[in-house]
Amino acid sequence: SQDQFNATSYDVMATVIITLQAFAGMWINTFIVSVLCISWVKKKSFNSNEKILLLLGCSRFWYLCITWVYFFLSINYPWCFYVQPIPQLFAAIQSFLNSSNLWVSACLCVFYCIKIGNFRHIFFIYLKVKVDRIVPWLLLGSVLLSLVICILVYNISNEVPCNNLNSTTLGNFWKLSARVDKHFFPIFFISGFVFATAFMAVMFSTLPLLLSLWRHKRKMQTNSVKNLSMDAHIKAMKSVLSFFLIYSINFACLILTLIYATKKENPVMFLILVFQYAFPAVHSLILIFSNPKLKKTLLRTLSCVKCKVCTR
Repeated sequence: SQDQFNATSYDVMATVIITLQAFAGMWINTFIVSVLCISWVKKKSFNSNEKILLLLGCSRFWYLCITWVYFFLSINYPWCFYVQPIPQLFAAIQSFLNSSNLWVSACLCVFYCIKIGNFRHIFFIYLKVKVDRIVPWLLLGSVLLSLVICILVYNISNEVPCNNLNSTTLGNFWKLSARVDKHFFPIFFISGFVFATAFMAVMFSTLPLLLSLWRHKRKMQTNSVKNLSMDAHIKAMKSVLSFFLIYSINFACLILTLIYATKKENPVMFLILVFQYAFPAVHSLILIFSNPKLKKTLLRTLSCVKCKVCTR
């Protein structure tokens, strides 16, 4: 029938797009983690920036991996989600990884603000001096908070009647097609709190950092200074602004997923998910090209691959 054909076309299109996004994102984040691990083996040390990038790369890789597995099973083996506790486990794991991704991204933004920003306030100077000691605690707090959210989502999902769930929709647990009742309001509240808090941390870190970079750039222009330092400031401003715009789009998509959570095979929901799943890959690419070591390694790797292809 026409409905069956449309459903099949929707599944095929969604499968192709989500698979390409997931594997591209996994490859990019695998590259970041591999380069950092090799560097760690050689140097026997990790700086704060590398610690954040390593945890961010790992969380994004597993988030995309679990999301793709969930999507593949929901399309090809939907009966799996009627076997307890598979839906609850997917809900908890995806919540943990998604929350980790958001919080570690926010930690990276806070770190850049403290490390690069140039403010004379005594508290900011104190943070700049202690930032290397603060970063491990920020990362530990992000993981623990994500674990708490994971446990809460698992416990709440256990209380939801199984017959309310429909496993044919993409995304995290709050994207499952379900009857909106009192069981789901705690999940929506927890998700919204996590999204909003992480976005506020990013916003209050990015805007002062952009202001600091812009002031320093204007000062160098006033002094007629045109050198590599000024070019580096311009590149840093572009990278920070790009990250803020992408994070803002991702935040808007996350909020919209809560609004359209119960819409089955909705075109708007599908577009939201496409933008949302593109965030880990696109932001990781920005991180690669804004990091000299990662950028140099990527270009060298691509050139080696190109040479091998040409010699065949």
